[in-house]
Amino acid sequence: MPYWSTLYLASEWAIRFVMLVYVPQQRTAAASRTWLLLIFLLPWPGLVAYALFGRIRVPRARIEQQMLASQRIVRAQVQQKAHLVCMPELPSYLAHIPGLATRLGDFAVFAGNAVELIPDYAGSIARLVADIDAATHHVHLLTYIFAADSTGERVAAALSSAARRGVQCRVMADAVGSRAGLDRWGAPLRRAGVEVIPMLQVGFFRHNAARFDLRNHRKLAVIDGRIGYVGSQNIIDSEFVPGHPNEELVARVTGPVVAQIQAVLLADRFIETGATFDFAPLFPELPASGDSAAQLLPSGPGYQRENAEEFFIALLYAARQRVVITTPYFVPDEPFLSALRSAARRGVEVRLIVSLHANQPFTQLAQRSYYGEILAAGVHVHLYRPRFLHAKHLSVDDSIALLGSTNIDIRSFALNAEVSFIVYDAATVTQLRAVEECYLAESEPLDLETWRQRPLPQRVAQNLARLADSLL
Repeated sequence: MPYWSTLYLASEWAIRFVMLVYVPQQRTAAASRTWLLLIFLLPWPGLVAYALFGRIRVPRARIEQQMLASQRIVRAQVQQKAHLVCMPELPSYLAHIPGLATRLGDFAVFAGNAVELIPDYAGSIARLVADIDAATHHVHLLTYIFAADSTGERVAAALSSAARRGVQCRVMADAVGSRAGLDRWGAPLRRAGVEVIPMLQVGFFRHNAARFDLRNHRKLAVIDGRIGYVGSQNIIDSEFVPGHPNEELVARVTGPVVAQIQAVLLADRFIETGATFDFAPLFPELPASGDSAAQLLPSGPGYQRENAEEFFIALLYAARQRVVITTPYFVPDEPFLSALRSAARRGVEVRLIVSLHANQPFTQLAQRSYYGEILAAGVHVHLYRPRFLHAKHLSVDDSIALLGSTNIDIRSFALNAEVSFIVYDAATVTQLRAVEECYLAESEPLDLETWRQRPLPQRVAQNLARLADSLL
């Protein structure tokens, strides 16, 4: 055998043995198996891939800035505690949930909010634009995708108009998800006086640079510190995937909890830029506008824990009657699967609503590999037919509604900056139930026996795709 061939073969085995020791450190067994399989099959390509995005390496500066932001949030809430913080009325078996969310994400429960759920894609954009047009002091927008299309143009025009009449406008958009939109609208917005910040820029030599697949996936807006938006909808045309228009859900919120949305926006700006300014005008006194108790749960690698997943799992173990989960991507890890199966086997009515259509075929292959085992445990799986269901929300019994940007997958739980909006209010749960019932009425329920009879090539492809769950 030629000398170079022998050397290359030896290097491959050296990579395998070294990585066999290194990869499992501070990593789940499932993730370790995924990476080791890739490295053992393709040692050099696997090593390069692992070096690029095998570890959730968050720059130390970002972690420290997240800690500072969290400390500021906690101090601010201590000052406001007397008249804002409340303990929502919940059944005794759910009484621990609000405190858990506070410990995981820093925000206490604020009373006196009004929550309007908007399932209409065009309608939510229209409401946002109308609120920007009516703004008098500031507009803050944070989104994963700000597209170079007609929807992006409409929002950009509203922001430019607001800035020209003296409204302080700030746009924070993920540097990768909004690349085309930042290229198209960045310069015109800045010329109009809008502050435009690309979030989580990538590059080996950028200050405070992040791993390229750590993304800011949040979708938030605050107008004048009094109106907030939170949900799953990006600033993009609904039919950006031809033939499969997106179905979304957005909450328009007024009341004290808007201050929490504002805090997440400003914390992300601080983490990205390190810049501070006078916060007082951005946090006006917010009187009660409704009867809903609510709190925000931000999550992301800067927290150094998978806090959204911990909270979702706690909800599954706490539920007694009914859980409905709506998600476009369902690639869970074993702790989440165990909680889901446990809830169904305890007699909780558990329904999972996912899209029949896919905008990421490989991810859908992996997703479908889970259906058999959760159907066998008693979970009801529904495939939504009319559009691509991109909404992300969850309801628990008659007491808790949750929506936001978080998918049920390892990427959302471990890699992305996400946010969940939690409402402890029967009226909001009723609103969410109405949306869920519309989905269910237009969904195809899966039958376990029929699912087990799917062709062998499909099963093999799905199970192979599942091996990459930690990479999706």
